[in-house]
Amino acid sequence: MSASVRGEPRTDPADGRPALCVAEYADRARAVLAPEVWDWLEGGAERELTLAANRAAFDRVALVPRVLADVGTRDTAATLVRSRAALPVAVAPVAYHRLFHPEGELASARASAAAGVPFTVGTLSSVGFEELAKTGATLWFQLYWLRDRGRLLDLVRAAEEAGSEALVVTADVPYMGRRLRDARNAFALPEDVRAALLEGGAAGRAHESTTAVSAVAAHTAELLSPGVTWADLEWLRGQTELPLVVKGVLDPADAQRAASIGAAAVVVSNHGGRQLDRAVPAVTVLPAVAEALAGRDCQVLMDSGVRGGSDVLTALALGACGVLLGRPLIWGLAAGGEAGCTDVLDLLAAELRHALGLAGCADLRAAAELRTTTLPCPTWSTP
Repeated sequence: MSASVRGEPRTDPADGRPALCVAEYADRARAVLAPEVWDWLEGGAERELTLAANRAAFDRVALVPRVLADVGTRDTAATLVRSRAALPVAVAPVAYHRLFHPEGELASARASAAAGVPFTVGTLSSVGFEELAKTGATLWFQLYWLRDRGRLLDLVRAAEEAGSEALVVTADVPYMGRRLRDARNAFALPEDVRAALLEGGAAGRAHESTTAVSAVAAHTAELLSPGVTWADLEWLRGQTELPLVVKGVLDPADAQRAASIGAAAVVVSNHGGRQLDRAVPAVTVLPAVAEALAGRDCQVLMDSGVRGGSDVLTALALGACGVLLGRPLIWGLAAGGEAGCTDVLDLLAAELRHALGLAGCADLRAAAELRTTTLPCPTWSTP
């Protein structure tokens, strides 16, 4: 793997100029990452139709701003699940942060702590719980359903001991989607990037490069159970006091089912376009899921396609309590480690406060009352 992937000294693609928006970090990350690592981060499933549709769907939503509201101050504080947050944002689970910078999740978690937003530790984290707990970040734990139920419970107990404030169960990955970029690249992890929470067993498969096969997909196929059902989720609900968040919900009926077994929140998500190609964009079904859960003690969060502060505002207007931010934080990590992550979160906060004010919203409650309209096709263009 090239040195640039590992965050060693490299040329700043921006020549020292500050980024003006979150989206600019995509180019900065691409400039310093090996092509196969960039593909692993940015790629989607099969023809990547859903990957593209996520952004297209966001770009079709227009906000109807209110005027003559006192927006001299804008309050962005939120309660996500049971965690207090400075923004209606949590960092989404993304595997193997050490692919992008030597400090990996340590840098991401420290930046999350500084920004006052929850940090979701992935089952495939490349840093362990004990180290992450020391960062001071509000931790959530994302759980893939393992074939070995004993091992699964061990992870839950470790998350509890580390002080995690929520358990996020990813429900849309019985096995990984067909990510053709990774297969073409015969993508495998370097030897020094490992699933720190899953050492032993099948862990080595993720490092074995094979022509036209993603080693990471082969590894997860051995680990994950495609037979998981709602009954399993109900069993898990009885095994822990952590608030349960069900991630990967698109159908309102599934959202209601999750609420009925005691989920504290659902995440409306198509896994960033990385699972079923042709899955509906998350932002498109967000209003229907929010309506299905109206009056129930179950929050609605969303991810898939969030790239800036106005996207966060749009999600709030469509019924979400908050969003999970994935790829953009990793762009910051790749481009500048902890400082890059911090800058991405600072820019996101600034963009959200700016958008709130121009929409006539002094707080998140006002944002939830904004009207939206759907354009027949995207008409925005980026200068």
